[in-house]
Amino acid sequence: MAVVLTMTAANGLENKFRESFSSVGTDVIYVSRMPWVVMNDFFIYRNRPGIALREAHALEDRFRGQAIVNPTVNGQRDVKYRDQSMESVIIIGTTEKQSVISSAQPQTGRFLLPFDVAYKRDVCVIGSEVQKGIFGAVNPINKTMMIGRTRFRVIGVMEKQGGSFLGGPNFDRQIFVPITSYMRAYSGGHNQEDVNIAVKAPRQEALSDLEYAVIGEMRTIRRLRPTESENFSINKLDTLVGTFNNMMGVLLLVGLIVTSISLFVGAVGVMNIMFVTVTERTREIGIRKAIGATNREIRFQFLAEAILISLIGGFAGIVIGLAIPWSVRFLTEYRLPVSGLSAIIAIVVSSVVGVIFGTVPATRAAQLDPVESLRYE
Repeated sequence: MAVVLTMTAANGLENKFRESFSSVGTDVIYVSRMPWVVMNDFFIYRNRPGIALREAHALEDRFRGQAIVNPTVNGQRDVKYRDQSMESVIIIGTTEKQSVISSAQPQTGRFLLPFDVAYKRDVCVIGSEVQKGIFGAVNPINKTMMIGRTRFRVIGVMEKQGGSFLGGPNFDRQIFVPITSYMRAYSGGHNQEDVNIAVKAPRQEALSDLEYAVIGEMRTIRRLRPTESENFSINKLDTLVGTFNNMMGVLLLVGLIVTSISLFVGAVGVMNIMFVTVTERTREIGIRKAIGATNREIRFQFLAEAILISLIGGFAGIVIGLAIPWSVRFLTEYRLPVSGLSAIIAIVVSSVVGVIFGTVPATRAAQLDPVESLRYE
């Protein structure tokens, strides 16, 4: 059971991670003030100047025809439609290029268009969770909702992307608006927001070269001297993958320890059972040896029984280990993928436990003196 549940939990977390961050893109570089993962020196990153929208436009001009550059800015606002409201919804100011940068697409309606951005139109594209929480069964297209103190007309609903991963962003609980409208509504038109810039490579192989080019252009735009370090961060999906792999390593280590303890306790139980069996069947062993059974046959008999006991316990553990994920899937919307590999590994481990911890009792049974065994009561 420990083997099955450990592998199921690991597979479930991996699938949840890939589902949650599938829209980030493996061929996209993100330029921002802060790194996605801050291990130390937080105050150094915090004191960096924010990236201005004009710097994003300058970077876009330098990579025109070479890569897709999309500036975004985000914040949290309360949203409301009639008597329904949601608190702290992520509002993302972006452009029409967001649909190219991200793999997520509108399920109904449309996404932002260039003239929405150019003319600062108060339109928005909402996530599936926002639609469910605010509009319910009402068709949200062309309905007007309040985002903070500004009215926006809904023009599209994004497809479901899955909930947040371990406190990460919930991509279904966000709203896209034109970045120009966002600046006008929430920054007072002073362009003081901290902008994030996504740069999509023309192909996956060109990502490393693009990264060096982006760093060089950003240093030029921000007028950094050669001796000065970057006051911006380059983020990629690899950063999240590395952090996830480190976390999974710790999780698997803990699971391995728990599994080892479980196997050791179970193995000691099997060995004790076999010792008791040998003691109770000492006279039977003596009779078998008296009529010609060899030590090898006696050893094989008790070793086979130890393996059988381990397999029975292993199959019971597999049934329980499979029942728990299925129960979670039935009672909640969270799906825990159960692989046949985990069941196979559990069976193999059970057999190995039977062999290792059944060898000593089986050897003891094989080495019993037949005369002493016949006189045993």
